Amino acid sequence: MADQFDVIVVGAGPGGYVTAIKLAIHGRSVAVVEKEKLGGACLHRGCIPAKIYLESAGLYQKVQHAADLGVKASGVKLDFGAVASRRDRIVSANAGGIAAHFRAHGVTSVPGRARLGGNLEVIVDGPDGRRRLKAGDVILATGSTPRLLPGVEADGERIVTSDHVTRWTSLPRSIVVVGAGAVGAEFASAMNDFAVETTLVEFLPRVLPREDVELSEAVHRAFTRRGIAVLAGTRVINETVKVEKAGVKLEVETGRERKKLAADCLLVATSRDPYVEGLGLEKTRVKLERGVVRVDARTQTDEPHVYAIGDLIGGLMLAHAAHAEGEAAMAAILGQPPRPLDYNAMPRATYTRPEVASVGLTEEEARAAGREIRTGRFGFRANPRAMIQAEGEGLTKFVADAGTGEILGVHLVGPQATELVHESVLARLLEATTEEVELTVHAHPTLSEAIWEAAADVAGHSPHSPPKKRTQA
Repeated sequence: MADQFDVIVVGAGPGGYVTAIKLAIHGRSVAVVEKEKLGGACLHRGCIPAKIYLESAGLYQKVQHAADLGVKASGVKLDFGAVASRRDRIVSANAGGIAAHFRAHGVTSVPGRARLGGNLEVIVDGPDGRRRLKAGDVILATGSTPRLLPGVEADGERIVTSDHVTRWTSLPRSIVVVGAGAVGAEFASAMNDFAVETTLVEFLPRVLPREDVELSEAVHRAFTRRGIAVLAGTRVINETVKVEKAGVKLEVETGRERKKLAADCLLVATSRDPYVEGLGLEKTRVKLERGVVRVDARTQTDEPHVYAIGDLIGGLMLAHAAHAEGEAAMAAILGQPPRPLDYNAMPRATYTRPEVASVGLTEEEARAAGREIRTGRFGFRANPRAMIQAEGEGLTKFVADAGTGEILGVHLVGPQATELVHESVLARLLEATTEEVELTVHAHPTLSEAIWEAAADVAGHSPHSPPKKRTQA
């Protein structure tokens, strides 16, 4: 006999558990099936542990340079064991919080591995045996797993993925990070600040290749100044990867030049694959396209009443995107008006030093789309608050329609960029123009004035920027 629920959510990551709670708030009976721990990879092996590392690493570096602000500190030491203990406490507290919210809202937590059995039945193999669940609607939110280099196996010690690094209790002396997207760049930044000798290898021509070229170049320069060996446009020769007692050796190729690398460990952070293993999709009409689950604008799969959200469907593959996709699925289930998914209105955030954040089109994407554009820039070196904080590295950049001033994209690299970006996210949501941002009074002295200055610079009005030609397009 199957237990009956209005909705069954498979996966308790940030997309799944939030959607489950919100459905319960709307009066639906909800069960959440999770094979590991509440919070998913984001909480236990991804976003949260990585940002804990970055926070401690950034503070470690800042204290060492406190004399620049007139504060002399001596005997500064890193205790990575304490960092790891703090990581575990924060992760545990967050997981406990999710469980408490489930109890408060009447969401049923079902531990175990789930697979679709057909006719909206979910079969769960858990610690107490097999359980059958029946639903009116099913939301698949199983997330993703790290992708390895072909022919290279992770052993968890010398060759690792982000899953392993976020469980470390001690640091290596040296590391090679393969992949300079958000994940690889963040770990490279943290390891370097932890005083680990760091090499960052990226197959594409630049780090953070999904970001605007100017931001990418700024991060590359910052990394290089900090002592990170950045090898962009470089291919790992997979068959040369060898694990030895002392560490890992490999060869890379840049153009026609080969180079040998050696380190205590190799972190593979090239990409992630949607987790579909054992889900029983073959018993349904759910279709995969290029490895991701195919969904419509409301996140419904080809199987009626079965939805998919988060990394499972590709897209931005970010926690907050999963939230938005969960909202779209919930609206469909509740019979509410559709909630459009505009990925160009969702922020991207990378917590490197300096931080990177953006929303909308890059300058290159806007030009490729045939848009006539104007751009505006403002460097943090001219921002008084950034100077006060001794964090003048980076810039803010607007990409706007040349005729209407419509904001097409906003790109930041610099202090607290991941917090500052949300003014621009709201501006895009409200279809604001650069002129309207320019007319918005910003407190002084604040980092957010850089947003105002860059918006004003689109029309050449920034009082602290060099004069610019008004024929730019």
